[in-house]
Amino acid sequence: MPSIRSQSLDPVRFDAFARRLARDLEADMLISPRGWPGESRSIIGVDPADELVMTAETPVEEVKRFAFAEAGPVLGYIGYDYGLSLRGKCLPKERSALPAGHLKRYRMTVVYDHACGTLVVTAPTGVDAERLLALAESDIDSAVTAPDLNGPVRASVDRAGYEEGVRETLARIREGWTYQLNLSIRFERDCPDLDPLGLFLYMQQRYPAPFYGWFRSGPYRVLSASPERFLKVDGGQVLSQPIKGTMEAEGHDPLLVRRLVTSAKEDAELSMIVDLIRNDISADCEFGSVEVPRHKSVFHVDRLLQMYSDVTGTLRGDRDCLDLFFNAFPGGSITGCPKQSSMRIIDELEPHSREVYCGSLVCIHGPRDMDSSIAIRTALFDTDTGRLDTWAGSGIVVDSNPASEYLETMAKAEKFLKGAAVSGKYL
Repeated sequence: MPSIRSQSLDPVRFDAFARRLARDLEADMLISPRGWPGESRSIIGVDPADELVMTAETPVEEVKRFAFAEAGPVLGYIGYDYGLSLRGKCLPKERSALPAGHLKRYRMTVVYDHACGTLVVTAPTGVDAERLLALAESDIDSAVTAPDLNGPVRASVDRAGYEEGVRETLARIREGWTYQLNLSIRFERDCPDLDPLGLFLYMQQRYPAPFYGWFRSGPYRVLSASPERFLKVDGGQVLSQPIKGTMEAEGHDPLLVRRLVTSAKEDAELSMIVDLIRNDISADCEFGSVEVPRHKSVFHVDRLLQMYSDVTGTLRGDRDCLDLFFNAFPGGSITGCPKQSSMRIIDELEPHSREVYCGSLVCIHGPRDMDSSIAIRTALFDTDTGRLDTWAGSGIVVDSNPASEYLETMAKAEKFLKGAAVSGKYL
């Protein structure tokens, strides 16, 4: 397909251009601005040409056939609950009608490199890609207003219930069933007048993060403001960047950074997950290629200091990126160690379903090229019912304090809960 290249679009104009594509042309977007660990490229899909709507029973081979059928990017999400079905672990729970996963291929794509200001529009012969460039170069209103999110929020468990869940997790740790586990809360809010795209755009401008995603799936809108990469494969070179270790901070304070990286508890959380990720990717990587070149790095996002590591490897010649993805899915940082046992305990202790939360947003370019996020700091809006769901959680280890873990969970949920009165689901 021919490409039309523009070299002079500044980041502010690109943001406004992306907003217009999403609002006027119903585009899907994965937005990664410059300045974050290892990422500065955004991709937008316009005018879907084909799609794969997944159920819990969709085989991985069908996903691979769709993703690799043609050249060009495929965008979408794979829900956490699909990972449960892959591993045969799923208790009956209330779920929305959101598909287990949804992938799309587009007639037109827009790729923007924030580092050099390059915009590339790709479209098949006969499709007027010039009109997209004309939009990029026209006057665009860049104003974004704060959405009205006042009103009560129903939590799947209240504070007492969450802290009891932490205590039960600690009991399972002492019994040897797990040694780290991610426990979450779902928050529900009725917002019949909410403009979900407006909320997404406001979040993107007010709370920048490396893996923003906006995706339409029937009546549902996925809004993801994730700071965490799951797996990237670039020409067969593998990178995972698990996050574990959190501290509230207004900025990148060196004293607080030192306190975070020297904390025995936070170090244990990250080190255990890094070991899990190494094991998860080793079977699909060349022998001896898996390394951890950067351990306990720190960045600031959402008024939080977050600690992460780089885990790298080289994809085996007889494997593709989706072999790697599904063998490691869901990500270890939002399940626990060991993964199978931790997922079973999570399903027992959490009264809610996770759905897209803790799944992944993905961009697949070919058998050896892909990028994906962990869908944390993520919301789901149902345009039919006007209900907005979001989730947050924290990692529990042997020396976790139930009250502290609850406060960490609420800090991660803060940007979706501002101005809300949070109550227990049955209060």
